[in-house]
Amino acid sequence: MGKALPAGRDRRQPRAARAAEWRLRRRAGRGGAGRGAAGGRRAGDELAGAAARGVLQRLRELLDGATDSNAANSYGRTPIQVMMLGSPRVAELLLRHGADPNRPDPRTGCLPAHDAARSGFLETLAALHRAGARLDLPDGRGRLPLDVAAGGPHGAVRRYLRADPPCA
Repeated sequence: MGKALPAGRDRRQPRAARAAEWRLRRRAGRGGAGRGAAGGRRAGDELAGAAARGVLQRLRELLDGATDSNAANSYGRTPIQVMMLGSPRVAELLLRHGADPNRPDPRTGCLPAHDAARSGFLETLAALHRAGARLDLPDGRGRLPLDVAAGGPHGAVRRYLRADPPCA
């Protein structure tokens, strides 16, 4: 005839319901051996995910729970390297907890200041700079934040970078 189903399972159960049931079981800890509270994710992955999404409350909880603000995710990137650039509050929170603003991306060599300048996020760039981000360090291709700044030669980011000359 057919394969026997576990008790309580119906072959006619919609696919969406089966998927939802599977997700609930996985969250409950029955999804695999060795999975922690975060579903098997490392602390760096959890922190980087919260920083990238700009979820301040979760970020604060993780940092207050003694998670290292410089913990790398599974791609080797720190939370400040993947943070939501449009939120200076995320940058300030990470920096207050000791995140290193001068740590280069392992693949591109870009610093958080390069990313903020390229994307045109002046407030985030200023927060990074106030916390000690160096504006005179080149990325992996030898470019400074001034070289990659958004907004053209007269944009706000370039004006900021020119007005505050990089330290030697």
